[in-house]
Amino acid sequence: MSISIRIEPVLIARLEALAERTGRSKTFYIREAIETHLDDLEDIYLAEREMEEMRAGRSGRTSLDAVIADFKAGV
Repeated sequence: MSISIRIEPVLIARLEALAERTGRSKTFYIREAIETHLDDLEDIYLAEREMEEMRAGRSGRTSLDAVIADFKAGV
């Protein structure tokens, strides 16, 4: 799959310098950055969305005891 993105010139220069100094491709480092940080981005943005849902009353809360009980029960 191919994706086009706009990157600030200063970041492009850093990426090109890194690729040149290490002998790896720019694509390698772009893919590495996405793979490394996508989990964190998902956690952050999904948690923020869930907080909004909870504050708006569209999502319920679960106690820690209930979470532990579900975990022990294999739910």
